[in-house]
Parts: sequence; structure tokens; C-alpha cells
Amino acid sequence: MIIKEYIKNFGKLGFGLFVHFGLYSMLGKGEWVKYCFKMSDTEYNLLYKKFNPNENWAETLVEQAKKCGCKYITLTTRHHDGFSLYSTNGLNDFDSIHGCGRDLVKEFVVACRKNGIVPFFYHTLIDWNNHDYETDFPSYLKYLRSSIELLCKNYGTIGGFWFDGMWDKPNAEWEEETLYSLIRKYQPNAMIINNTGLYACGEKGNIEIDSVTFERGTVREINTENSAKYLASEMCQIFGDHWGYAENDLNFKSVASMIEDLASCRRFGANYLLNVGLMGNGELQPIEKAMLDKVGQWARIYKDIIYTARPTKIQIKEKPKDFLMTDGRDYYLFVHDLPVFADENVALKSTHNYNEIFKLEAEIKRVVWVDSGSELSFTQKNGKVNIISEPFHYGNNTVVRVAKIEMYR
Repeated sequence: MIIKEYIKNFGKLGFGLFVHFGLYSMLGKGEWVKYCFKMSDTEYNLLYKKFNPNENWAETLVEQAKKCGCKYITLTTRHHDGFSLYSTNGLNDFDSIHGCGRDLVKEFVVACRKNGIVPFFYHTLIDWNNHDYETDFPSYLKYLRSSIELLCKNYGTIGGFWFDGMWDKPNAEWEEETLYSLIRKYQPNAMIINNTGLYACGEKGNIEIDSVTFERGTVREINTENSAKYLASEMCQIFGDHWGYAENDLNFKSVASMIEDLASCRRFGANYLLNVGLMGNGELQPIEKAMLDKVGQWARIYKDIIYTARPTKIQIKEKPKDFLMTDGRDYYLFVHDLPVFADENVALKSTHNYNEIFKLEAEIKRVVWVDSGSELSFTQKNGKVNIISEPFHYGNNTVVRVAKIEMYR
């Protein structure tokens, strides 16, 4: 099996921010608004002359991501509507340069470099604006590759490309090898990710693909048997029902579910890519900012674990949501669904099972909660371990709580 260092390093990033931003952001009806509302090119394309984000949109966004513990950001440099946030250098005039007179991808990359964040480029494979996509596919692919070449050459070293849309023409000849070899020529250590969509989560693709994707799916262990090379994995998730800003989307997920998603991803060594849809001015919705802050609060508590600890095969059979990770010396127990201890008139009665039972031969020295440093009782006999967890003290509930299992050296 081929093991490439840049792929392993991608897996250590752990937590990233997905950013959907484009002309559709101005309408506040989601990123598929042109298609779903059957807007004509003439009607939709008028928007690009009005698209002019706040001057500091990129800096504000990247600082927020960094504060929340994100190590990388994947920006939609071009979505399915065909509008580019970068200069297309004469390929067409449907880009931010011909609109607001600014290269928004450059602004994004500059902000990332300033804050130590790795920039990734999302790029659509679909194009509703380029009629060659339907009428002259080989010509369209040449246009697509010319676009990707610009992104490869004009913004320095990037983390990788995140492609999306091959599922729209599953039987077409996409000339993948030509596209990927172009990237390898200019960005040899860039991750190449090609989203397999909602209904093919975790499926492997072309040999040049470096990571499988789980779009809004349940992450699972990748079967590496007979694999030609080591693959990373990544799960992307949205706050509501839209990737792009949708003003009337009120169906937001809970902060708790996102914390559990992040923990679940790391259980299998996968990255968690949490999406935000910027408003037309480039700002985060207040509710998304607040929820990001809360997820980030959890990530900061366990920052030394979620980025560096690795999965284990140890099972906790009676509590399948709970799991162990290791940093090569000690172990970390991730515990779910703990109740809050309080007066019976305040907290609901709980019948929670506090026993965390699993097998571990190496001798345990002590077990402590990472967030408080308080010790937990445990027994260990003939390789069978029972750690007695405990409820949250009143005033606390971090959803998923982590205990450090310190081993004798």
C-alpha cells in the first residue's frame, strides 16, 4: 500500500470549515436557487454586478474559523451556477473581477496564510452557465481544466481541491486522469477529493483521489483491504437543509449533534467539515456564528486529543456510542449521554449506566476527566477494565466528555 505523507497530514487537521459563498448568497434561498426556481441566465447573471462583499469578509471569516478550532477552510471558488470568485483570466467575464473588481479567492488565501489556516478550493464540475456542459462536453472539460490550472498557478501552495458534481453525469467520460495530472504538475502535495454525493458515501474512486467523502452521512471505517494506497476520509455537514445561505431555513440541527458528529468522525480518523453559508455581504448568519462558537468551545477543551489521537479497535459492547482513542502512550475514553447531577426538582431522574467496560491488557495508572482533572474510580483484572463514569456537575454539560486513561510507562 502506498502511504503519502500529505494524506496522513490531512487526517491530522481534524476539523475544517466548509464555506458556500456566491451570487446565490444575495438571494437567501440556497445555493441551488437558480436551478430550483428555473431562473434564466439573463435574470440570474444580473446579480454579479451587484455582488460586492464587505472589505474584510475573508479576514473576519478566517479569524472566526481559527477561534473555533478549525485547521482548514474549503471555499466554493465556483459553484454550479458557474460564477467564479477568482479571475478567470479571459475564459469568460462571469467572475468577481468583472463584478466587484476583486479577486475574492486571493483575499481568502491571504487571510488564511495570515492566520495559519490551510486553504482548500471547492470547485464544481457542473456548470449551469456554460452551455458546452450539455452540448459539447469535451470542450467544456477543456474549459474546466483551464479554470483549475488558474487556481493551481495563481495562489501559491494550497491544501487541496474538493470537486463536486460528477454524480450529475455518472456515465460520462470526465477525463479524470487528465484533470488530476494537471493538479499534480503544479500542486504535487495537494489533496484531491471528489465528492461521491449523498447516495455513495465512502465509495472509492480514481486512484488519484486521496480521500473518500461522507456527505451528511454516518462515518464508518474504511475497508483498506486490497487498497492501492492509504486514503483519508471526511464527513461534511450542514447546519440546516441548505449549503448556501437560506433566510427561511429554520430547521437547524443542535449544537449537541454537531459535537457528536465531530467526535464520531475522529473515532474513525475522519475529518469533520462543518458548513456555513455566508450572506451576500460575506458575513456569517448570527445563529451560525453562535453555534460555531459553541462547537469551538468543545474543540478547545479537547484540542490536544481531537487532532492528535488515533482510532483504536477497542470496543465497549454495552455502550456502542462510547469509544477509545490513543496518542500512542495513553488512552482517551469518549463518553456520551451523561446526565447532569442536580436536585430532583431541577434535573430529570436518570437510570444511566455509568460502567464503561472493555478489554485492555496494559496496566492503567489512573483515569481523569480532561475538562476538570478529577479522578475516576476504576477496576482492572485479567485484562478487563471497568471505569466508573459520573454525571456532569450542575452548570456543565459538554455533550461528549473525555477521560484520559494514563498508563504506567
